[in-house]
Amino acid sequence: MSTLPMLAEIQACHSDPDSPLAHALSLLFEPSPILLTTLEPQLNKVIASSAPLTSYDQLIDLALTEIAKWDVPARSEFISGHPRIGESKALSALSAKEQGVQGVKPTPPEVLARLNHLNACYETCYPGLRYITFVNGRSRAVIAEEMEDVLGFNHSLSPDEPAIVTLTQLEIGTASWLSELNRAVQDVGRIAKSRLEALGIDSRLQ
Repeated sequence: MSTLPMLAEIQACHSDPDSPLAHALSLLFEPSPILLTTLEPQLNKVIASSAPLTSYDQLIDLALTEIAKWDVPARSEFISGHPRIGESKALSALSAKEQGVQGVKPTPPEVLARLNHLNACYETCYPGLRYITFVNGRSRAVIAEEMEDVLGFNHSLSPDEPAIVTLTQLEIGTASWLSELNRAVQDVGRIAKSRLEALGIDSRLQ
């Protein structure tokens, strides 16, 4: 598993897709094009004009402040850099650990099938969004129930109910849609802060 660079390296680096800052952001938030093309250069300017960083928590908060300034499509693209709940292919080591892929007890196939359907349902109801949640050690079965609650579904292990064609699609930019987008961005921040411990890094390491 990769390690975070020292804060002093981040403070001194120039903006570049391969910079120490870009590396840190890719570990904390999952690699994505908008992270490298937009967040990294914006955050680099903020860091260069600010007092020295004192913690990785501060770095994450600065990143979230910049992301909050983005327009809706950019924030939507940012959260799409995170894998869907239940995915097991092409996961980073940290995502795999967070989702329990590396756990001793495998997730039952019926739960994985349910999650796959719930992801499709969510993305139908909230076009342009992806369901993001701070797993925080919870099982995939518990997360499936959380998704059902968000969608207003009964708890079930059905792999195809309710039928996607029966769902109502929210308009992008409505209050409910924006609420989910903002919640997802905040949960990405919570995930990033939890990764500091997973990486064995003191949040105040310099």
